[in-house]
Amino acid sequence: MAGKPRLHYFNGRGRMESIRWLLAAAGVEFEEKFLETPEDLEKLRNDGYLMFQQVPMVEIDGMKLAQSRATLNYIATKYDLYGKDIKERALIDMYSEGMTDLNDMIMALPLCPPDQKDAKMTQIKERTTNRYFPAFEKVLKSHGQDYLVDNRLSRADIHLVELMYYVEELDPSLLANFPLLKALRTRISNLPTVKKFLQPGSQRKPPIDARKIEKARKIFKF
Repeated sequence: MAGKPRLHYFNGRGRMESIRWLLAAAGVEFEEKFLETPEDLEKLRNDGYLMFQQVPMVEIDGMKLAQSRATLNYIATKYDLYGKDIKERALIDMYSEGMTDLNDMIMALPLCPPDQKDAKMTQIKERTTNRYFPAFEKVLKSHGQDYLVDNRLSRADIHLVELMYYVEELDPSLLANFPLLKALRTRISNLPTVKKFLQPGSQRKPPIDARKIEKARKIFKF
């Protein structure tokens, strides 16, 4: 029997958090090996663990997977969260890529110079309420189903709910005009595996703070 997936990253959200969410939603227990120092990262590189010399990296099924999108695709396929045919996978990919665009903007916000933060926040709010959330609300309205694709849970639903929690942390009012999205969040959040992940003490990571940013800067030298 294969062991639990092992996630290699620093103790923060970053590009590993969506992988944590997806594994948790699939009911998969996983281990985490946190990078604490630049030497920890260098050791992974020297030992040949990192194909492109960078993390996140996930050990799963005898592989050392680099690149978060490839890792998410593998997990989604393995646990039947990636549609039933090529057309459904194309929709799931399209929706997920849109979510990633907005998520990347939110992820970059804490690293933004102070004199640019207000402008970046304004841009995030505008893109959330005028571009991305209306698009996903329209998808749900167009077919009247419980999930984004084929009325079945997919990685796109999980990524969207994760994103909604991040948006709510920035400004809860941004969700006000999207009743179908809020209903989707409630539906997904009440799934037993997700409900467990949302509880205190789980492997879900909190918003990054100044201390975590400084530690990440030291590890990754940016």
